[in-house]
Amino acid sequence: MKPIYKAVPLPVESTSRDLAASLGLPWRGTGMPRLVIGRREWIALPDLGISPMNAKTDSGARSSSIHAENVKLSADEKTVRFTTTNHYAEVISCEAPVARLARVRSSTGAARNRIFIETAAVLPGGFRWSILLSLADRSEMLCPMLLGRRALAGYFLIDPQGSHLLGPRRLLDEYRVIPPATNQSLTAAAPPGPDRSSMDEMG
Repeated sequence: MKPIYKAVPLPVESTSRDLAASLGLPWRGTGMPRLVIGRREWIALPDLGISPMNAKTDSGARSSSIHAENVKLSADEKTVRFTTTNHYAEVISCEAPVARLARVRSSTGAARNRIFIETAAVLPGGFRWSILLSLADRSEMLCPMLLGRRALAGYFLIDPQGSHLLGPRRLLDEYRVIPPATNQSLTAAAPPGPDRSSMDEMG
């Protein structure tokens, strides 16, 4: 008989960074230790100056994506510039090397050309790993960022009944870069816009 697996989450007094190290992540085999995350998690992208962002975890999507506007690809297609918005509605200008150009199929079956970048991602508690992100228009989505299974594999198990299981967004304050035109007071930061939902790409 082929074995099946059970997951019995154990509460641990630890940071995500230390717990991941103690588990020896990443593991590529089935049934190996993982961090448990919720259907949404706070995330920072320190190399791009983006923090915090509300990211949806979606094992049905192959690739990960981030909301991007004003996308400008360089003539040699080696770098890309774009703007995005963090949880406090602050517009952030970004520049990154292009990892690859590829076509991504959405949940509706439509294929679109996408620009991919590779960058470091940090979760509350300090766990850091490298992810590949496509630049997409997610303005109609509930979350401006999507973590697909390529970013999740080897590291995480998803608990769809939980959200922000790894900690509150204040744990990512150290990665927040306030744009010059933005009010410098953290307490006076504008609240995020209303939640909007739509279908996410299936990769």
